[in-house]
Amino acid sequence: MRTEAISSAKRKLDAVHDQIARGIVGQERFIRDLEVALAANGHVLIEGVPGLAKTRAVRLLAQACGSSFQRIQFTPDLLPADIIGTQIYNQESRGFETRLGPVFSQFILADEINRAAPKVQSALLEAMQERQVTIGRKTHPLPAPFQVFATQNPVEQEGTYPLPEAQVDRFLFKLVLDYPSDEEEVSIVHLVMNEFEFPELDVALGGEDLLNIQAAVREIFVEDAIIEYATALVFATRDVARTGATLVPYIELGASPRASLALIQSARAVALLDGRESVYPEDVKAVAANVLRHRIIVNYVGHAEGVSADAIIEEILQRVRVP
Repeated sequence: MRTEAISSAKRKLDAVHDQIARGIVGQERFIRDLEVALAANGHVLIEGVPGLAKTRAVRLLAQACGSSFQRIQFTPDLLPADIIGTQIYNQESRGFETRLGPVFSQFILADEINRAAPKVQSALLEAMQERQVTIGRKTHPLPAPFQVFATQNPVEQEGTYPLPEAQVDRFLFKLVLDYPSDEEEVSIVHLVMNEFEFPELDVALGGEDLLNIQAAVREIFVEDAIIEYATALVFATRDVARTGATLVPYIELGASPRASLALIQSARAVALLDGRESVYPEDVKAVAANVLRHRIIVNYVGHAEGVSADAIIEEILQRVRVP
């Protein structure tokens, strides 16, 4: 039965990929990473300069999944109530009524999340972790499935705020997009010239299908040695002496235990997308950068010497023994 569930999940996710590819040129790795996060039931932070189809990709994903979708444009004057909702006094009933915010949707696109103040960014904390929102004295459950896809411009650009560490840690992945190749950019221009409207995609799976896929991911077998390997990678970000990596001293703050959980859950999703019933060490390595890059804080010396979180992760992967 587990084999059938995995095969069915893989077919449906492959169909989602095919639908998204109709509206995006290139970005194969990006689409694959979105599928992994989708199957793993995790939130995604997407970083890149404007114009790299970040927003378009999430809209296409929601459409291919047949899920309800809300785009929230984060701006400096946005308030927490604009996201989660608020209580409004009704003069006729002489009582307060709860007006739910746009966060009550299955797919949330927090567009340019780092353009809003930290207190507004933090309004998503309860929603992302607990899948619920508290307004006044009442707690409201969010729809299932529920996933947040946040885009941000690089922090070096003007008018942006760094995301609080507690907020960042709740994202399963941080994906970093680069410019397309010459050939891909030519194809993008042709696509836009020939199709101005947003493409209408077929629904590849429904909400119940997605919940079944996420349940199938949790059934993927993980050996103890794989779990120990994943935790060793995370421990290496917090313990200089563990690997002797030359770049680890540039870490101001290492990854939390949530990173170990994220590595295993993401590796399970990779195995499912490959149609396998168990996790390989290569699955953990494949998702390590996406899981760890936003959970490692490089100190000021590292920034001064141009050391990136990705470079630190690469060295840790080379030094930690693979089972």
